[in-house]
Amino acid sequence: MDLPDSAALSEMSIRLGAAAAFGCALGIDREVRGKPAGVRTHMLIALGAAVTAVLTLELYDRLLLEYPENRADPLRIIEGVMTGVGFLGAGAIIRSGGDVRGLTSAANIWICGAIGLACGAGLYVIAGVAFAFALGVLTVRWFGEVRLSPNNNSAGGSDSSARSVDAVSPAVGTGPAQDQGVK
Repeated sequence: MDLPDSAALSEMSIRLGAAAAFGCALGIDREVRGKPAGVRTHMLIALGAAVTAVLTLELYDRLLLEYPENRADPLRIIEGVMTGVGFLGAGAIIRSGGDVRGLTSAANIWICGAIGLACGAGLYVIAGVAFAFALGVLTVRWFGEVRLSPNNNSAGGSDSSARSVDAVSPAVGTGPAQDQGVK
C-alpha cells in the first residue's frame, strides 16, 4: 500500500476540511433555530460524503493504473452515498398529529451530503456556490418569516417545513373548516 506524498495529503486534508467547514456552517443554521440535525450531524454527513468522494477517486485511479481497459463506473458509489444521505434526511422528518415537521432539515442534510461530495472531488467552486445558495435559501426564508409574519410569537421563527396535513389535503369532514364549525 502506497502512502500519499505530502502534496496529496495536503490536498486530501483541504478537501475534507472544506467539507467539514461547509457542513458546520449549515449545521449552525439548524442548531440556532432549534431544529433537528445540528452542527455535528451536518459536519459528519459532509465529511463522510467527502471521504467517500476522495476514496472513490483514489480507487478509480488505482484501478485504471492496474487495469487500463477496465470500464469501472465510480458514479455508482456517489449514487449510493446520496441514497444513504436521503435515508438520513428521511429520519429527520416527523409526522405527528397531522403536522409534518423536519422537511427543511431533511433537505439541508441532503444538500450537505452533495456539498461534501463536491469537496471530496476537489470541486470547491461547485461546493461554494451550492453552499451559498443553500444558506441563502435558509436565511432569506427565515428572515421573511421572522420579520414579516404578523402573528410570529417566537424569536426563532417557525420552521418553513412544518405544514398541517389537513391544510394541504383536507379529507371530508376534517380540517380547519370542520374545527370551526363551518360545513
